[in-house]
Amino acid sequence: MRKIFTLTLCLFIGGIVAHAQQDAMFTKYMFNSLVYNPGYAGYYDHMYVGVLYRNQWQGIEGAPTTQTLTLHTPLRTQRVGVGINLVNDAIGPINETRAFASYSYRIPLGGTNTLAVGIQGGMSYWRANWGELNLQNPMDDAFADPNPTKFLPNFGAGVLFYNDKFYVGASSPQLIEHDLRKEENINTLPFAKLYRHYYFAAGAAFPIKGDQMIFKPSILIKNVGLLSGLSKDEEFKNIGAPTEFDIDLSVLFYQQFQVGLSFRSAIEAIDDRSSFDSADIWMSYLLNNGLRFGAAFDYPLNNLNTVTFGSFEIMVGYQFNYNVAKVVTPRYF
Repeated sequence: MRKIFTLTLCLFIGGIVAHAQQDAMFTKYMFNSLVYNPGYAGYYDHMYVGVLYRNQWQGIEGAPTTQTLTLHTPLRTQRVGVGINLVNDAIGPINETRAFASYSYRIPLGGTNTLAVGIQGGMSYWRANWGELNLQNPMDDAFADPNPTKFLPNFGAGVLFYNDKFYVGASSPQLIEHDLRKEENINTLPFAKLYRHYYFAAGAAFPIKGDQMIFKPSILIKNVGLLSGLSKDEEFKNIGAPTEFDIDLSVLFYQQFQVGLSFRSAIEAIDDRSSFDSADIWMSYLLNNGLRFGAAFDYPLNNLNTVTFGSFEIMVGYQFNYNVAKVVTPRYF
């Protein structure tokens, strides 16, 4: 059963059916924002480096695992930020490794209001090992190449508006859509494509007890088929991927310890139905020396809870010169 489930996941997420969201998901997206939006490069007034590991659907063979490394910093002008993000995402026999460099320009709008415009460029290395699958029909042309690989150049863009109490952003980290079939198989194999994803994020900070207790709601919306109807390729015009959203409610204590609850769901593209995904709990702690660590646990609210007890993430980050920067420009985000 697990091998059948693995194959189903590969067909669904890997691109052969190509009706699913393909980018990796994160519960602690607020600490991994550069992966989604290059406008975050240099967002802090000091260098930040972070690593994150996600194990999704623990106990299921071939379930997704993701590792990320992000590093970004403002330059001396303070208007310009640069960064890099590395993502390794695996599901069953399919693996994708991405490396992107980011650039952002920050425009002061008065007070603490700032508009950041970011771009990024890089490369993805997509590969599969169909030999790991127990195929019912080994002669299927879709699996004729046992170890397909693709180097996929791409670029993305994003905008971010923020001040000390609020932020809102929109981005598409990979604007180029890539067909995964070989040229000679375009007319004979089912379509397999990496789609353009869109992200919309917003959050706010409401002091409950001065800086000692801050209530921080946020939301992240993920969409695949927003502009698919404009495609010249009839095969890719109708995308059935649902629009996903993460709603998060957290409390920050003394600008160091943060604990949150979140809910992940989706709106089906076909009939506008909602489908519950998971309920999540997470925490993060920022030490006085700038070291941050955190963890998250997701409990599935659908039929997956019969075969897995959930997903988990762990995160470690470091904010350079944190002791100086937090006094000069305290941040709630």
